[in-house]
Amino acid sequence: MEVVEFLTPANVVGFILLFFRFAGLFIMVPLFSHTSIPMTIKTAIAFVFSVLYFSVMPPLEMQITTTMLVFAILSEFLLGFTIGLMLQITMNIMTFAGTQISFIMGFSMASVIDPQSGVSMPVISNILALLSLMVFLALNGHHVVLLFISDSLQEVPLGGFVLNEAIFAYLQTATVNMFVVGFMIAFPIIALSLLADIIFGMLMKTMPQFNLLVIGFPIKIMVAFVVVIATLATFMSIFSAEMFKTLNALPVLFSTP
Repeated sequence: MEVVEFLTPANVVGFILLFFRFAGLFIMVPLFSHTSIPMTIKTAIAFVFSVLYFSVMPPLEMQITTTMLVFAILSEFLLGFTIGLMLQITMNIMTFAGTQISFIMGFSMASVIDPQSGVSMPVISNILALLSLMVFLALNGHHVVLLFISDSLQEVPLGGFVLNEAIFAYLQTATVNMFVVGFMIAFPIIALSLLADIIFGMLMKTMPQFNLLVIGFPIKIMVAFVVVIATLATFMSIFSAEMFKTLNALPVLFSTP
């Protein structure tokens, strides 16, 4: 009898909306959205988190109608999706930098499937993407996201999330920053490769017997690998600073339109 009294329309609708808030996370947030995790497992984990967070869920403030329920589900899904989008933009900094490095090294055709996103990308991009995911875990980013969801239950009522100008302004700035920081990370390799091209061009003018295809390309690849290894710690330091900024910027979702 107590179970029947507990299953009120407000509690059932609130649990459904909470489930879709977590569902948006498991589609976009790094690590949670990993393609190697089956969809059934993601759904089960989202259900478990919904049960765990149900005790801190605030009372439902919306009217329970079919139209309002559909819009509320879309709103909850959009909240989790937006959180994941903010984090994915930052994660793509390393992917963009790896693409530039692979192109300048001549590795752009050597593509593999990224296990995180399931898309084909150059080898260097794949390595940097995996390292950026390790940095995300080292910063406890997955814990921060779950704690943020707990805070969002008090700041954003269930079914009440709306995109506003502050969110669009942040996404625009973050997208521009992705290209700027990504190019800044790849710049040492690009600069040294251009310098090597100038040196090889001078050698070919002074020594026509110099075979660029046989000697030049392996030297460029070796120099690029040496620079990547030497600057990898700096790459990760820059990325961790950007990830800190993104995690600290998540409360922009709480701003009222």
